[in-house]
Amino acid sequence: MARFSRIEVVTKMKETGIVPVFYHGDIEVCKKVAEACYRGGIRVFEFTNRGDFAHEVFSELNKYATAEMPDLIMGVGTVLDAPTAVIYMQLGANFIVSPVLNAEIAKVCNRRKISWSPGCGSITEISNAEELGAEVVKIFPGSQVGGPAFVKAVLGPLPWTFIMPTGGVKPTEENLRDWFEAGVHCVGMGAQLITKEIIDSGDYGLLEERASLALGIVKRIRETN
Repeated sequence: MARFSRIEVVTKMKETGIVPVFYHGDIEVCKKVAEACYRGGIRVFEFTNRGDFAHEVFSELNKYATAEMPDLIMGVGTVLDAPTAVIYMQLGANFIVSPVLNAEIAKVCNRRKISWSPGCGSITEISNAEELGAEVVKIFPGSQVGGPAFVKAVLGPLPWTFIMPTGGVKPTEENLRDWFEAGVHCVGMGAQLITKEIIDSGDYGLLEERASLALGIVKRIRETN
């Protein structure tokens, strides 16, 4: 059962600004990555459902986070269908993210009052997602869909929309400024933040530093806008 309500999830996404997106088949690597992000100030973390037995890895990671990082909100991404969403909800996922808009996922998440963020690439999909109860919509792939200019254009006719782009977001001043000045609710960030070099070298101190610096950039941008 989720430890955090859907409203708490949406609020913390906004407050933190950055949601790391990560998958690895080794639970020890996952623990170290989550810990480094947590020490850097991250409070919402998306584990992606991308490998065999991924749900078993998430189960252990979520138990570990509950014990060692109690205010870290753990959720799951790359969920393509309702049965998969249910598996992760049974394992305590606090939110579900999908690269697609699937009404059946909406039904099972809404029934349990679990926050869900479907992938959208047009105003029609965004509107349909909100009709189905989505508080935060995922723009994916962010850069290819249209980047910050797309976000700004969407918020013209739909100013109530909360947007989380994932794909092409970088932990740099210039890139984050473009996204946040366009009006995003938060951003999802995978390999640009948690790089292959960090994982290969085991330099989790560097990951902590990168997370902290990126959050600092977001804070400065918000303070000046």
